[in-house]
Amino acid sequence: MIDARVKELLNPAVLNTVSGLELIARVIVEGFMSGSNKSQSVGSGQEFSQYRNYQPGDDLRQLDWKMFARSERYYIKEAEIETNITVKFMLDASRSMAYTEDGLSKLQFAKVLMAALAFLARKQSDTFGLFAVNDKQIKTLLPRFEQQQFMRFLLELINIQSEGKWESSGREEQLFDHHGKEMIVFFTDLYDADGDLLNFISRLKTPRNEVVIFHLMGKQELELEYEGSLTFEDLETKARTKVNTLLQRKEYAARVANWIQETRMWMLEKDISYHVVTLQQGADAVLRDF
Repeated sequence: MIDARVKELLNPAVLNTVSGLELIARVIVEGFMSGSNKSQSVGSGQEFSQYRNYQPGDDLRQLDWKMFARSERYYIKEAEIETNITVKFMLDASRSMAYTEDGLSKLQFAKVLMAALAFLARKQSDTFGLFAVNDKQIKTLLPRFEQQQFMRFLLELINIQSEGKWESSGREEQLFDHHGKEMIVFFTDLYDADGDLLNFISRLKTPRNEVVIFHLMGKQELELEYEGSLTFEDLETKARTKVNTLLQRKEYAARVANWIQETRMWMLEKDISYHVVTLQQGADAVLRDF
């Protein structure tokens, strides 16, 4: 479930302002950090950080033999490392992202998670930027490491609207311009009748970068726990389908589960990190799993 403190803030008056979105990001990250180990990132860097007891599986090259000579105990010498990474946040801003459950849309939840992750990136001194895509426009905030970048990021984020369909005319070519070590974090519902989204994701991955997909779903999308015969409307095509939820629930849930499993295997083959996220999950839980 969504953290109670965060849930209180998830309303348009807060979500649609830079200061409000910054507050949400700060509350999520500080809550997440307070519930996690606050140890430094460690590795084989130059600057000494701390010692810790040796554990089976540790790299033997990090053993400090001088400490062993003095104490006759095995210690690992840890050092802080620099990330020097560029994070590109990408957002599917098509109309289907307006799908809402429990008063929260996929687009709004994506904005909250992106703001929190950008807040973390800033704390780690990473360079980050934003790209939002639909067939109406492509919003671009190029990655920079500047004092005001986070505020620019939030301003662009709150102005993004879910409209139209996924862009597949060729204008998205600019998003495949990769340089150096990058992490691409893409929020989408993977709603795409023609396979354009998977083709796009496939092209994002290179041997030099890391691609992370957050697949946003609603609980009802997964389980169809409605009662009675209902008419559903496609948010993008406006096509309508009448469904007897009681009779078709089991078959529907099985087909969705199969689709997600096939997608997971496809991502695995491409060496892409894939996370299914429901609108009912807490943002801190999503961060922790990630």
